[in-house]
Amino acid sequence: MPRIRTLVSILSAVFSAVTSSSIIYDGRVLFGVQSSSILPNSTGPFLTGVKGQNESATYYTTFLGRSALATPLWNKRGLPTEQVISIKIDNTSVFVPGGGPPQFGFRRTELIAQKDGNASQLDTEMEVGVSTFHFSIKQDASKPLNYNHEYQIVFIEPSDGTHVFGIQLGSPFTNPTGQLPAKNAHSFKVLDHALNVLFTTPFVPLLWHNFAITVDWENRTLKAAYSTEGLPLRAVTPTVANPTVAAGAVGDFHFGVLKLPLVNPQDSPADQGDVVHHGIQEGTTEGLLYSGVFVEKA
Repeated sequence: MPRIRTLVSILSAVFSAVTSSSIIYDGRVLFGVQSSSILPNSTGPFLTGVKGQNESATYYTTFLGRSALATPLWNKRGLPTEQVISIKIDNTSVFVPGGGPPQFGFRRTELIAQKDGNASQLDTEMEVGVSTFHFSIKQDASKPLNYNHEYQIVFIEPSDGTHVFGIQLGSPFTNPTGQLPAKNAHSFKVLDHALNVLFTTPFVPLLWHNFAITVDWENRTLKAAYSTEGLPLRAVTPTVANPTVAAGAVGDFHFGVLKLPLVNPQDSPADQGDVVHHGIQEGTTEGLLYSGVFVEKA
């Protein structure tokens, strides 16, 4: 027992050292914060900028209080300090971008990191030099995913709609639709800007999966670290080039559930290729659990 307590103390000290003044953005939800603080115009650490238009933000995003345990990776002295964030989609999750038509092909709910009510200003602070994006993901057994579909669940999106890096689950969208579910559909895939798979690992139920993606914005490189539950993060890739990102590109930091459709064989060839606005969605309720979301500078 003394050895166990000593190990816990050592790990707590290591984790506390990471969560220091180097943190430029902290999306970990403290106990006592209510889900009602999540509003389209929230001045809190994030906003529901991407959701269905006919339901409230709290319909899609809920803080779970003490009814669920966040990743133990960032516990202090063995005790949790944050709430789990539940994010869901259903058939109402049709996003209507400003000035554009409804995205009937997608079902999506995403939180966007912001600071002092301004996501764009935060982007310019986070996305210079070298920064590391932390996040932990767990299965929501009450809202299972359909692994025949592709899910984009964490990404940084510049204005051109690409992703500096991305975390993907499910079967990547293909036209025509390939064999479903695809190989590794039940695994996380860490993608670079060109959609190359840098790392993959099974999405094991009941476990928290912890990621840290380090971005060197000037040299345009990526490096991924990973662990489960309270185990220390370890590097799972070397530093790799990410050269297809435009020099100087910055974008919003999204996490949530973005579900792509399947190709509808009854659609025209043009519509079959328009993944944003057309395709098959079953309309089921699906979701993921998040915790440990923050960004630190190197």
